[in-house]
Amino acid sequence: MGRSYSKYVALASLCNVGRFIELLPQPPPHVIGQTPGYLKGYVRRFAQKSHDHRGTPENPGRVVTLIHKEDWAAFSGSDAFPHEDVVWGVAYTIDPLYESEVRDYLDYREKDGYTLEELDIYGLIDGQEVVVIHKAFCYVGRNDNPSFIGSEPIDQLAERIWQSVGPSGRNKDYLYELSAHIKKLAPESHDSHLSTLETRCRELDNVRGSST
Repeated sequence: MGRSYSKYVALASLCNVGRFIELLPQPPPHVIGQTPGYLKGYVRRFAQKSHDHRGTPENPGRVVTLIHKEDWAAFSGSDAFPHEDVVWGVAYTIDPLYESEVRDYLDYREKDGYTLEELDIYGLIDGQEVVVIHKAFCYVGRNDNPSFIGSEPIDQLAERIWQSVGPSGRNKDYLYELSAHIKKLAPESHDSHLSTLETRCRELDNVRGSST
């Protein structure tokens, strides 16, 4: 049984084998298996400033973060979907020979405002909910970190995402790839926040040009 690394958008488990559940279409290195799953009691929101990947210090973009549902309630005044509390992702099994390397990689990738916590990952087997990974370590955004931005009106947030660009590329491409990835996980893997943001940004593409 292993320990788990994760960011939720990601989750993981390591010991003899490592598992990592990822909500982004960018898995960690040294993956040897994967399983869809979800978290309960959390929300995934574009509520984190990105100074280092999808924006710049002068013009930070926005990236998703996993937030405790009860914590989010204090910052969700502009949230169009305040009652959603299930977050889907993929559990990746990591080659145990590369545990230290993968942990260093994840710590670096999640350096901008995330803390590590332990969570259970759920799945559906024959229509029944079960815990598929116990006590996975997960990178969670906290409201006391300097990059946490909280809830923003959906149109304002879409505009920020649409126009932001950083060292890792355009912010809107991050949104589009994430949204497409989540839709493919399972029939139940819907995310209203992502879907609405994608619709708004694609409307901006149609008006202003998708290559901008």
